[in-house]
Amino acid sequence: MTGQSKSPAEMMAAVTASMRERTGRDLDEWVALVLASGPDPLDQHAVRAWLRDEHGMGQNSQWAVAFAAARRAGWREPTVAEYVDGQYAGRKAALRPIYDRVAELATGLGADVTVEGRGSYVPFVRARQFAAVQAATLGRVDLGLRFTSPPDSARLRPAKAPGQATHKIALTGVDEVDAEVEGLLRAAYEQNG
Repeated sequence: MTGQSKSPAEMMAAVTASMRERTGRDLDEWVALVLASGPDPLDQHAVRAWLRDEHGMGQNSQWAVAFAAARRAGWREPTVAEYVDGQYAGRKAALRPIYDRVAELATGLGADVTVEGRGSYVPFVRARQFAAVQAATLGRVDLGLRFTSPPDSARLRPAKAPGQATHKIALTGVDEVDAEVEGLLRAAYEQNG
């Protein structure tokens, strides 16, 4: 995958393949330890903190073990639709039309666009992530865009989030998802192919 980002599954496989060498235990042994003497395996945050604080484990290994322990305890990863529904529920439900419009534009850029689920934002990926949408506040959605060469736009602000964004645009209404935003999405898509 020269020049391309690894998928989450590929990153997880690389972390677990070298886990025994780095930590002294393989993934199954760590999961057994969590289930036998760790915090509630369904609380992935608590498991990661326990692995870090009690065992000095690095971040990527923490995530791999916490994820595997939760799955072993019966947790299943939400679908993309479930992630989106959760992010735009309750008091943030009014922001859903903004997300829907951005998603329509992003997925319409090409058949090679995939949508992934995350807990707090939704990434759009081509060869690598080119956009991410996050319900940032009760009244604003942030559209993160990843550029290697940012276009000229007064609406773009430098950013480190959501996702792998280098720039972002604050959107407070669906009417703000206009031709300029569509052009910026296209530029990000083209620069990450």
